[in-house]
Amino acid sequence: MRLVLLGAPGSGKGTQAKKLVEKLNIPQISTGDLLRAAVKSGSALGEKAKAKMDAGELVPDSLVLGLLKERLDQEDTLKGFILDGYPRNLAQAESLNGLLIGLNRPLDTALLIDVDLEVIMKRITGRLTCADCGQMFNTYFSPPAQEGVCDACGGSNLTRRADDNEETVRTRLQVYEKETKPLIAYYMDHGLLTSVKGDTGSISDITRRIFTILEVS
Repeated sequence: MRLVLLGAPGSGKGTQAKKLVEKLNIPQISTGDLLRAAVKSGSALGEKAKAKMDAGELVPDSLVLGLLKERLDQEDTLKGFILDGYPRNLAQAESLNGLLIGLNRPLDTALLIDVDLEVIMKRITGRLTCADCGQMFNTYFSPPAQEGVCDACGGSNLTRRADDNEETVRTRLQVYEKETKPLIAYYMDHGLLTSVKGDTGSISDITRRIFTILEVS
C-alpha cells in the first residue's frame, strides 16, 4: 500500500503512521528524517542540503524530491510506504505525482486524519511531560491525578515545551490552512482521498477506524 498521510499539526498523523507501519510492515518516510540522514552521510545531495540549511535557506523542492527518489529505490519500499509530512503544498503534490508515475508506483490513497482545529489547539497547548520519567499528560484531556505531580513516578517536574503556546500554535495552524489544507481538495479531485475522524474516541479507536477504511485485516 502506498499512501500519504494528511492532517493538521497535532492531528495524530505520527502516532497513526507508527500503527500502520507495524500492521503493514512498510516504512514510514519523513522528508525531515531523509534530510538529516543525507547530511549525516555526507552524500552529494546531503552536502547540497547542508549548504542551504547552513545559509539559513529552505532546501529546494527539487533536492527533497531527489532524496525521496533515492529512498523509494530501496527494497523495503517495494511493498509500499507511508509519506508523513510530505507533500506540504500543491506544487510538491504535483512533483510527487510525477515522480511516482515515473516509477510506475502511483499512490493508492491519501488518508486525512480530520480533527477540529480547536481540539488541536487544546491537544498541543495542554501537553505536559514529566522531565523525570517522560510520562505525558494533557491538562484538558488527561491531566495528572494530582496537579503538578506525575502519576507514573511521583515527580513534580512536569514541563511544557516553549513552543506549545497559543500564539505559536495558531501561527502553525494558519500556515497549514493556507499551504497544506488545499491538498485535501487536490486528492479528492484525483479520487484518492480517504478521511477518518481523529477527534473522537481513543487512539486505538481511531486506529481501528483507519484499518477498517483501508480494509486492513
